[in-house]
Amino acid sequence: MKSGISAACFRPSACYTSRVLKRLLQWLVTTDWFTRIGPKIIPPLDRAVHRLTRGRLMSNSRIIPTLVLTTTGRKSGLPRRTPLACLPEPDGGLLVVGSNFGTASHPAWSANLLATPSARVSFRGRDFPVTATLLTGEERAAVWPRLIAMWPVFDHYTAKSGRELRVFRLTPSGAAQEGR
Repeated sequence: MKSGISAACFRPSACYTSRVLKRLLQWLVTTDWFTRIGPKIIPPLDRAVHRLTRGRLMSNSRIIPTLVLTTTGRKSGLPRRTPLACLPEPDGGLLVVGSNFGTASHPAWSANLLATPSARVSFRGRDFPVTATLLTGEERAAVWPRLIAMWPVFDHYTAKSGRELRVFRLTPSGAAQEGR
């Protein structure tokens, strides 16, 4: 699980296939053409797969843990659904990174969380409320190596974007906390 490969990887051949797919995907997402095309294709594809499987599956969930984050649009006030890679924490929290495919600007969902930290997450077939906290300084530095171990592409995106990528901890709130 350290490499982010699915816990369902019981057969050696399946594990090997997952590792190869992960490396291929990591290379693909660092290409210039993917940075231009990926944001137009991947989020709508992930949302469709998520909707069709009732939240149990995402297009790349066998390679990297993925969730759908629903924020409140800071300008529109409307719900905004965004598929994101995540790092589950032992206490039930989830870490997400505002990489925006390595572009120079922060993703809109991160600005939405800064304005309204209450959100919803759909992860592995469960839907629950969360409270988002922007990690800075020592807190961010403490989790960054784990995020890089899961998805080394975040370092490439940092260099390419010329900005510090925002890292948020999504903490289950309300009844979701009690059900853990």
